[in-house]
Amino acid sequence: MKNKLARLKAAKKIRSKIVSSQKHRLTVYKTSMHTYAQLFSPKGEIVAAASTLEKGIVSDKFHTGNIETAKIIGKVIAERAIEKNVTEVAFDRSGFNYHGRVKALADSARENGLKF
Repeated sequence: MKNKLARLKAAKKIRSKIVSSQKHRLTVYKTSMHTYAQLFSPKGEIVAAASTLEKGIVSDKFHTGNIETAKIIGKVIAERAIEKNVTEVAFDRSGFNYHGRVKALADSARENGLKF
């Protein structure tokens, strides 16, 4: 519980800085089984979303809690953001360390056209 509280405290600090910048916010959340990404407008509305729970994104052969699937989610969220004419975002890691799946998702989104 101590680690979760520390992560939430970091997330709150990060989010307050991002909200004041008035940019679209790319938020990442991860569990041991799944990875989620959402793109919020400066007003707080969801513009696009992608997760390992969606049918057709990740095949049944893959374990959904690894770096390869995080790269797929990063690619999908970048494509959906560009469809909505959003190219510049602020990356909200939700208090998670910028390592592993979070880093893979961010790198994949950058490679596919998002700027942050």
